[in-house]
Amino acid sequence: MFTGIVQGMARVVAIERLEGLNRHVIDMPPAMLEGLAHGASVAHNGCCLSVTSIEGSRVGFDLMRETLALTNLGALEVNDYVNVERAARLGDEVGGHAMSGHVMCMATLITREDAPNNCRLWFELPQQWARFLFDKGYIGVDGISLTIGEVQDNRFCVNLIPDTLARTVIGTREIGDGVNIEIDPQTQTIVETVERVLAARA
Repeated sequence: MFTGIVQGMARVVAIERLEGLNRHVIDMPPAMLEGLAHGASVAHNGCCLSVTSIEGSRVGFDLMRETLALTNLGALEVNDYVNVERAARLGDEVGGHAMSGHVMCMATLITREDAPNNCRLWFELPQQWARFLFDKGYIGVDGISLTIGEVQDNRFCVNLIPDTLARTVIGTREIGDGVNIEIDPQTQTIVETVERVLAARA
């Protein structure tokens, strides 16, 4: 489980592209290295990946075909940065909301409104996921736990403080960029349960 509180940004230092698989290596922030072991879970832009190698601060991960197709990790190049968060441990503070690290889809940044000490981003996601969007609901965007500001059909906005812009990759996103989306699991469960109940009654 993850909390959606990004612990740092890591630079991609190497990518090996194989058939149906990418192996990439990141330069892990020093504060996140303690206790890190082979097989540990680390979220990259909200996508849960397992550690496959550790050489000092250079930590490797394998990205399978499904991950490359469904997330923005397949478009990474060397020297790009990713949001990183290590898996939560029992007793850790959940400062954001419970997240699984399972990316459902990508959304496209369609509007960016910058103002002094404020930033509002509008995203558009595939129509099939729109039923899980609610004003003031939770959503994971590139692994960041955010509150939805407003919903318009399959579009939603989030409002960002300067600290979020400075500490995560979302501050570098431009119009047309794709971001990883994880719908709040509780919201998804409630919506799908209600849909099944109503369908059974019909």
